[in-house]
Amino acid sequence: MDDHGDVITAAREVVRRGRRITCFSGAGLSAPSGVGTFRDPGDGWWSRYDPMRLASPDGFHEDPALVMKWYAARRQQMAEAAPNAGHLALAARPDVVQVTQNTDDLLDRAGCSDIIRLHGNITADRCHAGCGHVESVDMHDPPGHRSCPGCGQAGLRPTVVWFGEALPSDAWERAEQAARSCDVFLVVGTSAVVYPAAGLITLAAHAGATVIVVNRDASSASDVADFELLGSADELLPALLEAD
Repeated sequence: MDDHGDVITAAREVVRRGRRITCFSGAGLSAPSGVGTFRDPGDGWWSRYDPMRLASPDGFHEDPALVMKWYAARRQQMAEAAPNAGHLALAARPDVVQVTQNTDDLLDRAGCSDIIRLHGNITADRCHAGCGHVESVDMHDPPGHRSCPGCGQAGLRPTVVWFGEALPSDAWERAEQAARSCDVFLVVGTSAVVYPAAGLITLAAHAGATVIVVNRDASSASDVADFELLGSADELLPALLEAD
């Protein structure tokens, strides 16, 4: 067995013995399904526009039609995607707490039921002014910019957390508790550079959890990892989580 196989075997034994397991996932989990990431140079939108313009309150204020046009394209891409083997491997382990930075619904469609969403959910829109109006959207035929029917004072925007916005307090509290109380902390498909979410990794490590990183490339989480598996999440997660 090669060294990579030895690491998987050792990490799988840690997972097998784990009593409380938390999975902290990012864009690399959904990338094998065809969902592009913010840092993907192949995404023409990101090559033409500053991400801060497309995913920030200031950008929405300056050009809401452009922002919603980009989100429409993003939503259609997600609607056409299907859960990959990594999502399905996680769904097969209902004992694993899912904490995700992803805004897509691929974990849901794979069969996960209790998901802590740090950055919101792209499958719905809400009033940007905060009047409380929320509505689901057709991901296959998403709407463009429109006014809130609840208050008529602001536009509708995706129920996601934009750059410069605070994380939802309830989700953050649950995520902190999941990181602090677990004995195995899986880090899947994240660059570990977006804070405060990335701080969950060191929180778990300092609390005594074994940190297992599954990533395409080395990342900011590499130095914290007890085990690091480099490769695609859809290939490595099934091997890591497979039952005896």
